[in-house]
Amino acid sequence: MKGFRRQLGEAWNRNDSLVCVGLDPEIERFPPAIAAQASPIFQFNKAIIDATADLVCAYKPQFAHYAAYEAEDQLERTIEYIHQRYPGIPVILDAKRGDVGNSAERYAIEAFERYGADAVTVSPYLGFDSLEPFLEYEDRGTIVLCRTSNPGARELQDLPVGGRRLYQVVAELAATRWNVRGNCALVVGATYPAELAEVRAIVGDMPLLVPGVGAQGGDVEQAVKRGQTPDGAGLIVSSSRAILYASSGADFAAAARAASLSMRDAVNRARRRG
Repeated sequence: MKGFRRQLGEAWNRNDSLVCVGLDPEIERFPPAIAAQASPIFQFNKAIIDATADLVCAYKPQFAHYAAYEAEDQLERTIEYIHQRYPGIPVILDAKRGDVGNSAERYAIEAFERYGADAVTVSPYLGFDSLEPFLEYEDRGTIVLCRTSNPGARELQDLPVGGRRLYQVVAELAATRWNVRGNCALVVGATYPAELAEVRAIVGDMPLLVPGVGAQGGDVEQAVKRGQTPDGAGLIVSSSRAILYASSGADFAAAARAASLSMRDAVNRARRRG
């Protein structure tokens, strides 16, 4: 199996895209014909994936949106479908796991062996020993929360630590001690473009997962200009609701494609390529 970093780089190039579609199902928002099916989440996801697979660099299912419906089996089917039908596109399981070492080992097994995810999001709050079980999977990505897109992020992530902000400390650790296998990445929200630039300066060409565009109001142009690497890559720009629910009608998949294409074009206009 190709490593996450290599797989992501190939997807960036092949589809000329830094766009990631977040697969965050809400059955209440599905078209009635889909919601009435036996496996509505899988059928909805399948239609979205088939409509957008040539426009994206990754897919990102959010775990809570499946667990809340007791639909973990449909999450497994979704990831399996992507791997079988579109094997060059990595899947990021957005689970934000963070626990002590023994439990973290179980969470790593869940993400990488049960679900077969290519990468998973994790919280660094418990320190390195809670991340190590994920990082030991050298061919998978461990994407660490750094500067998240939500308004309350400042309450903790901006706290001063030895003359720096906490998120800057996380970025430096991720770029050095935590990244000895080269499989670490960071979450940095598009809603904080200045901080995105700061993190990029700290971590070099490390991939950054950038949520917060679309429904959360992050500016695509600013996020790309502040966060890209010198070759115009380095980013996984994620959007969920603005793409998934671009239409509530029978044309939902076509509308999702149009929204994905529009986002890819907006991202590419802002890219500086070497």
